[in-house]
Amino acid sequence: MVHADASNFAADITKEEAYQQVLDQVEGLFYEQRNWVTSLLWHAYKSLPAPSSSVNWAGFYTLDPASPAPPKKQQLILGPFQGKVACQIIQFGRGVCGTAASTKETQLVPDVEKFPGHIACDGDSKSEIVVPIVVGDKVVAIVDIDCAVENGFDEVDRRYLEQLADFIGKSCDWP
Repeated sequence: MVHADASNFAADITKEEAYQQVLDQVEGLFYEQRNWVTSLLWHAYKSLPAPSSSVNWAGFYTLDPASPAPPKKQQLILGPFQGKVACQIIQFGRGVCGTAASTKETQLVPDVEKFPGHIACDGDSKSEIVVPIVVGDKVVAIVDIDCAVENGFDEVDRRYLEQLADFIGKSCDWP
């Protein structure tokens, strides 16, 4: 059983240690349930030194169940998040989130202003990482995290967030 302290992180924790704690705690949070959560990620980022502590948005977009089947344009709808109000609907192929969904590949964007078609939901965002959650061959959701500084994410973020996305994909019931 996960304790209420699951989202408490030591002040001197490394990024790798924070991610490992997130993965360990998520596994506990998923015990005997098939739902998903976001706040643990937010707390992990806020415990790290800059630039990770400059995360200004963290959340999920899920495949819109009313979205048409391919080859028509599918779309994502806003799921649980923490941060400023965000875009409600994003078409596959549009912006960083839609690109991750359509390519089924993580998008690690050091400078969002240089990303073709970037959707500026939060003008404070300067970098972004978006990781698709794929079940079988179908994108069911994406993890989207924005940072208020350029180069806010790196390969460590990619590696651990892809592990998290894989775990969520396998541990949840998706429509």
